[in-house]
Amino acid sequence: MLIERLTEALGADAVKTSPEDLACYSFDAYSQGVLPSAVVLPTSAAQVSAVVKIARDLGEPLIARGSGTGLCGGATPLRAGIVLSFARMNQLLELDIENRRARVAPGLVNLQLSERIASTGYFYAPDPASQRASTIGGNIGTNAGGPHCLAYGTTVNHVLALEMIDDRGECFTTAVDDLGYDLTALLVGSEGTLGIVTSAWVRLLRLPPATGVWLAAFPSIESASEAVSAIVGAGIVPTALEMMDATIVRAVESAYAAGYPEDAAAVLLVESSGEPEEVASADAAIARIARAHGATKWQAATSAEQRDALWRGRKGAAGAVGRIAPNYYTQDVCVPRTRLPEMLAAVDDAARRHEIVVGNVFHAGDGNLHPLLLYDKRDARQVAAVIETGNIVLARAVELGGTISGEHGVGIEKRNGMSLVYRTEDLAAMACVRDVFDPQALLNPEKIFPSGISCREMRT
Repeated sequence: MLIERLTEALGADAVKTSPEDLACYSFDAYSQGVLPSAVVLPTSAAQVSAVVKIARDLGEPLIARGSGTGLCGGATPLRAGIVLSFARMNQLLELDIENRRARVAPGLVNLQLSERIASTGYFYAPDPASQRASTIGGNIGTNAGGPHCLAYGTTVNHVLALEMIDDRGECFTTAVDDLGYDLTALLVGSEGTLGIVTSAWVRLLRLPPATGVWLAAFPSIESASEAVSAIVGAGIVPTALEMMDATIVRAVESAYAAGYPEDAAAVLLVESSGEPEEVASADAAIARIARAHGATKWQAATSAEQRDALWRGRKGAAGAVGRIAPNYYTQDVCVPRTRLPEMLAAVDDAARRHEIVVGNVFHAGDGNLHPLLLYDKRDARQVAAVIETGNIVLARAVELGGTISGEHGVGIEKRNGMSLVYRTEDLAAMACVRDVFDPQALLNPEKIFPSGISCREMRT
């Protein structure tokens, strides 16, 4: 019945049911090994609406999916259901330069938006490391950030309006200018549990007249972390302030020959944009602080090619570790900038105690760490060690005043970790919000909240 109704609504070419097709949509970077009942590739909001109504009639869960680049299982099925792939809804729908905005379909790849509008002198600011592959719809689902969120903010700061399909298959819109509750901000980061995005108006920014990129090398990761706190503490807000440790630098250089010094214990990649005089001033001020905190090298990228190479190395860091380990597990935690040295020490200590190698690459400017725990999944001891190390990292981040996710979302992987941050009553209040939007729990069920959390706990 399910397949027949989906085929009638969308056409046979848009409905995938073969075991090999279903397997391709059963995982992102995280997998529970559960196959969906069907995969559909809609081309319009009307088709999404039709799918939702069919799912509601038959009690099938619905999982919205972009490019499958997520790291926490947020777009994977847990109890079969229908995966909605937005690969065919990938258009730039409207461009309104006068009002500095664009309307995009959810399957549009992040970087493609900036590439398509480059001739206008504008760009789309959120830039997760996966921006060459991840979609704007997926970025909306997790409230993705990226290296430039220090200056520009995360996805929620750039979404102006949303078109959504609700749990009944009805279409509605939200906008930041609406009176009353800011439903747009509520929906961003909800991981497809409150509705399914079918288009979004996003904010565009003017390309800066000048951009400087610099590289600072440090003798220790502690001295680099202290320099980060000092830079921001001095009232300087670079557009990006990224850190890599020696493990990551060596992997990046081996893969990309990007120009990072392999003898450094830690490297800061710094970018500042604005008027030429502002960039020059930032260069002098940040260099002075870096040297005061022990920087052994301060080097400016002198051409667009050098800037691009440095950024290519940074954004390709996760892939580069494949040269030194067959598998890696990425954590995503945030701590106050001043606690970075303590957090990094905790990561290193946990990795050493469990005899695994860790590489650190992260958004240092806003305290968003991404330790990569390197292992071989064929070795059961290493798998267990990585899981335990990851749990220690989560707990320590919370102890230091931070949180368990900066930009990757919660999904399946971190739902039990939510109890480290919130009381049961807090989680139940959030579940009540979800019940308002999706009382039958068909939209991406069993994500974000620990098992057993429900709105009922608020009513007792």
